[in-house]
Amino acid sequence: MNFSLLSQTAIKAALAAGQAIQKAMGEEVPVQQKQAGESYASQVVTAVDKAAEAVILSHLLPTCEAFGLALLSEETEDDGSRFEKDFFWCVDPMDGTLPFIRKQPGFSVSIALVGKDGTPHIGVVVDPSTNTLYHAIRGEGAWKNSTPWAIQNTNDHLTYVTDRPLKDTPRAPEIRQFLQQQVEQSGLSGVQEISGGGAVLNAIRVLENGPACMLKFPKKEKGGGSTWDFAATACIFQAVGRPATNFNGGPLDLNRKGSTFMNHEGVLYLNT
Repeated sequence: MNFSLLSQTAIKAALAAGQAIQKAMGEEVPVQQKQAGESYASQVVTAVDKAAEAVILSHLLPTCEAFGLALLSEETEDDGSRFEKDFFWCVDPMDGTLPFIRKQPGFSVSIALVGKDGTPHIGVVVDPSTNTLYHAIRGEGAWKNSTPWAIQNTNDHLTYVTDRPLKDTPRAPEIRQFLQQQVEQSGLSGVQEISGGGAVLNAIRVLENGPACMLKFPKKEKGGGSTWDFAATACIFQAVGRPATNFNGGPLDLNRKGSTFMNHEGVLYLNT
């Protein structure tokens, strides 16, 4: 498989989708709801999400034909082909629709190429708010704006990156306990919080604001993010030598049968 060529295609697709999102950033965008997880953030969708997906698919669909790839995209029904082909594109046309609606930073474009066994081989993320491109190829490295990306942690505290403030998060006492353990193990001064972004850009913020972490506990309720929320950043984390795992430290189930949701295992992104 020509991962270098496919990564360039994914980069072009993500940048083009980012431009489409940028054009709509100052506009009033009608909000619709869809059947998804338990949280409001997972249920909202806009015409911008769908327009970004159309732009991305115009780049990716020809590669599906040429390389025998399957496709999984948030705004398109899962046809199950990801269990039959050796690799599939995993696309979130606009992660963080809620911050986009609120006209706040925290939304992004995410494209990954994932093996049938759930291994991410390509990860591409574009932050339209800052015109920043992040990408990685398994075994070859990671880049920020096409420059090799080496992570440097400079803070003396642990940054907790989250979609909503800790005080508004279920099981907050357990999270505080976990964070305190990380602080003590690493000899840090305390915890500071960055909240409000979608899962994709939050993972990037973990790398940009180290030492840092992002976590979701396993739970029974449907939700907890989907495959497309974590596939690209899992590839980037691996490329820079940082763990992106389920909450218990095992590999993320990035090709789960029966559902795309990750609530069954939770997630843990660490940069310490």
